[in-house]
Amino acid sequence: MYIKQLSVFVENKKGRLAEITEILAHRGVDIRALSIADTTDYGILRLIVDDAEKAEKALKAENITVSITKVIGISVADVPGAFSQALRCLEDGDVEIEYAYAFITSRPGKAYVILRVNDREKAIDLLKNSNAEIITQKEIFD
Repeated sequence: MYIKQLSVFVENKKGRLAEITEILAHRGVDIRALSIADTTDYGILRLIVDDAEKAEKALKAENITVSITKVIGISVADVPGAFSQALRCLEDGDVEIEYAYAFITSRPGKAYVILRVNDREKAIDLLKNSNAEIITQKEIFD
């Protein structure tokens, strides 16, 4: 039910992001979504990949700090207000959103969103009762 997300510590220096993505490419890891948040000195790169364990192993072999985080993936209608409705159900249910990012899907009329929340089980129950569809890691790559 959860999506495995890589969280990678990235120093803010020229070429570092290219280096990390090249390591994954050379190991045959497919990146479907990413988000990066940065400060002056470093960033956190968040990735949804086809094989999180393989990617984690490849990055650790290169002395890159990485961890796997469980997040929730949802599919919402690609129409105005659909994402807002999903967020409202979480807010009304007292679930805090730590971060979110979206990416393109090949499913017509749908958008995919990754959410990190303070209470995954409660969030899933709330989302199932709204118009959001919980997605799996496999669905992201199908």
